[in-house]
Amino acid sequence: MTLFPRTETRPLSEQMRPASLDDWVGQSHLFNPGHFLSAIKSGGQTVLPNLILWGPPGVGKTTLAHLLATACDCEFETGSALHDPLATFRKVFEKGRILAQDGRRLLYFIDEVHRLNRAQQDAFLPHIEKGHITFIGATTENPSFALNSALLSRTTVLTLLPLDRSALMTLCN
Repeated sequence: MTLFPRTETRPLSEQMRPASLDDWVGQSHLFNPGHFLSAIKSGGQTVLPNLILWGPPGVGKTTLAHLLATACDCEFETGSALHDPLATFRKVFEKGRILAQDGRRLLYFIDEVHRLNRAQQDAFLPHIEKGHITFIGATTENPSFALNSALLSRTTVLTLLPLDRSALMTLCN
């Protein structure tokens, strides 16, 4: 017997994770009218550019990537800059190529993208250029210093900010 019975077994972050872009709270600067994320959220745009999501831990970079994949009807693959060898990346690139031939899209999300070495970063370039994958990398490090210029030139960097008081109050209610 316990004073605080636990009915939910998922971590709090999972319980509060938005199910769609309509449920997204915070980062209003990214969803202002005229911004491409606003167009994706409203359904007016379904093509997603390659992105680098830069911000402190816990602001929703991974969640945003998942929600964008869903909103743009992309298959979602995730990789690890720390643990995945180049051979794993190549398998995903091939999957993206096959999907692209069928008119489908693959979003390849790499967390801690700043930990990719130069050869790994370079391996992404032809697949990004050919449109075999839509690439989203997440980082807590300044991408201008952490990523090579070739990869940066093929992506759009979005800066995610710590959640402000208003966003936190919305989440708590």
